[in-house]
Amino acid sequence: MKFDKVLLASDFDGTLNDDSGKTPQCVLDAVAYFTKNGGLFTASTGRTYQGLNRYGHTKLFNAPALLSNGAMAYDFQKREIAFLDGIGEEGVDVLRQLIADFPEVAVEMYPFDETFAVHLSPQSHRHFTNQGIPYTVVEDPAEATRPWAKVMLGCPEGQSLRVQDYLRQFAAVSFLPTTGTFVEVLHRGVHKGSGLLKLADRLGVPHSRVYAIGDGYNDVDMLRAAAGAFVPENGSEEALAVATYTVRSNNDGAVAHAIEILDSIY
Repeated sequence: MKFDKVLLASDFDGTLNDDSGKTPQCVLDAVAYFTKNGGLFTASTGRTYQGLNRYGHTKLFNAPALLSNGAMAYDFQKREIAFLDGIGEEGVDVLRQLIADFPEVAVEMYPFDETFAVHLSPQSHRHFTNQGIPYTVVEDPAEATRPWAKVMLGCPEGQSLRVQDYLRQFAAVSFLPTTGTFVEVLHRGVHKGSGLLKLADRLGVPHSRVYAIGDGYNDVDMLRAAAGAFVPENGSEEALAVATYTVRSNNDGAVAHAIEILDSIY
């Protein structure tokens, strides 16, 4: 078929969806055309399983979705984990030390389908309730189910850079700043790019037929890993700097434009 063994992974917020949080009809039509003709389409998002499972978009994906910035792949059709490169026992001591030195930081731990919090703050509470995610408050990170797909640190104003500097001493984890004053912690070496290529290998897709579209700085590793990188014209400077193709904005069907380009290539 036209798009046999072609994988396209799309960022969710600001790429697949428009600014109102809806997927444009032209994108829905383009994805249907792509998958009908043999293409593999999925999301690659910083959202967790809990954060994405509440949306109806999962029916669009005919390949496992990459969640938690590449730490996990979940097959929504088969309802099973494809892989999970999470933070295990090594993360407990990291968080214990961080909590001791930064008692004002709220810590959110995300195993597959559970959520735990230490030092819940109003900011962290809103982080859960805005997405409708239930959570359990614990006193010690060891009480939280492991592995964690990711950990989110809710830093008070002015503390994010100090927390990031502090995390550099730990070889077991990596991190990236994210929305507001949150810092996201992942297993060392995990990012959207590593997850994309691992998924391609599981699906038997040659790396030369792997494509990605994203708009943010956390998409850069994924865009670099892909054979072709699509970035919406209203994407971040970091993403646009590594684009193979600049496509229409997310409000004007960025993913549809990417599929139009793939249609011309194949």
